Amino acid sequence: MGFLKEFKEFAVKGNVVDLAIGVIIGAAFGAIVSSLVSDVITPLLLTPALKATGAEHLEGLVWNGVAYGKFLAAVINFFCIALVLFMLLKGINKLNKQKKEEEAPATPAGPTQEELLTEIRDLLKNK
Repeated sequence: MGFLKEFKEFAVKGNVVDLAIGVIIGAAFGAIVSSLVSDVITPLLLTPALKATGAEHLEGLVWNGVAYGKFLAAVINFFCIALVLFMLLKGINKLNKQKKEEEAPATPAGPTQEELLTEIRDLLKNK
């Protein structure tokens, strides 16, 4: 029974649940970005090139039997996802930095070197 209890504690931990939610949201986000690239960006940016080659979609671009259109779509997807994740992490880091600055208590100013030397001198005089 110890193994099952440990596994239950592991599976219900916040980190595992958070990871599962992140994977699900990431898959959904990937589908949105794929649709954005193939349905919006490609027609806007490559319409003249696509009409010249007779291909209707980026995935239809084939040259000498090589479907380089699918590769280009994957590269555009990657850069879009990477850009969004970079901006997201940049925002999170900025919020964390602000939170740490607000939480950090101001350290009390200690005595200066001159004050410490004066105290030592006064103590030595009193001996």
